[in-house]
Amino acid sequence: MTKIMIILAIITSLALLGCAGMSQTEQRTLSGGAIGAAGGAIIGAIAGSAGLGAAIGGAVGAGGGYLYGKHKESEQKSYQQGYEAGRRSQ
Repeated sequence: MTKIMIILAIITSLALLGCAGMSQTEQRTLSGGAIGAAGGAIIGAIAGSAGLGAAIGGAVGAGGGYLYGKHKESEQKSYQQGYEAGRRSQ
């Protein structure tokens, strides 16, 4: 289990270093996947299969991160549209 945690920490660190040129949604998807994989590995290790837990957790985390990123994009777009409409009406 210690080896798995070290490997996950290294992968997460390397993945987060590469976030500089990514959009907010891409960053949230990657972060969600990494956090989900780490959490899934811990729960999977307790249940008996750290690899399967990491795979499931990573997929669920990435999906959640993507959906949250798209929600925030939509929120920002709506704000900008309202802001521009308000400026035009003055």
